[in-house]
Order: sequence, then C-alpha cells, then structure tokens
Amino acid sequence: MSKPVDVGSLRVGGYMIVDGEPCRIVDITKSKPGKHGSAKARIVAIGVFDGVKRSIVKPVDSNAEVPIIDKRSGQVFAVNPTGIQVMDMETYEYLDAPYPEEEDLKAKLVPGVEIEYWKILDKIKIIRAK
Repeated sequence: MSKPVDVGSLRVGGYMIVDGEPCRIVDITKSKPGKHGSAKARIVAIGVFDGVKRSIVKPVDSNAEVPIIDKRSGQVFAVNPTGIQVMDMETYEYLDAPYPEEEDLKAKLVPGVEIEYWKILDKIKIIRAK
C-alpha cells in the first residue's frame, strides 16, 4: 500500500517508491524553475530491502508514491536455513522473514526473542531485537 505525495514535500530520511521498490531518501537537490519549465528535484534513495542506490529526477509539482510502513512487534518462533519464522504479537499469525544483513542483529535472533519488524508492500524486514 502506498499514498501519493507531492515531490516538493519529500524530505531526507523519508521514504518513497522508486522503480517499484521502497527506498529511504538520502539526498534531495532542487533546481530553480527555468524559462520554459518547472523546478526539478533530483532524488537519491537507497532500497530498504536490497540496498541498491537509485536516483530519479521529477518536477517538484508532480506526485510520488510513498509506502505505508507498518511497524509491528513479533517474537522469533524458529530459525530456519532459509529464513526466520516470526509470530506477530497482536494477531498471533506466523510470518516468514529473510535474514537481516547486519551480523550483530543476526546473532541475536534466537527462538523466544522479541523483535521489531516492518511490513512494506507485503515484504517483511527485521529491524531490531528488543
């Protein structure tokens, strides 16, 4: 799920969807309006799930998609070779999450540990262990 937002209202540290992938904005450069055109914004963003750097140029008065981030708490139920099975603390449903890239976070993930995970565009990312 996402919502349309004006490109001029995007800020560094915020999130937007670039090429169908949710990304965190790391740099925004705005140009002045020219004689025949509107002001443009050059946005550099890094993918939340894949870590790929993406950049786009859009007019400031156009729309951009901003993902709706569902921040939830869960508990590690099982650690599998393919990923981690997480139980949501509110709905008690089981979800399969991939391993996080951070080695120190990966070492803390043992059965029974409470975690915070984000659900963005039906993908799951483990953010931290509580």
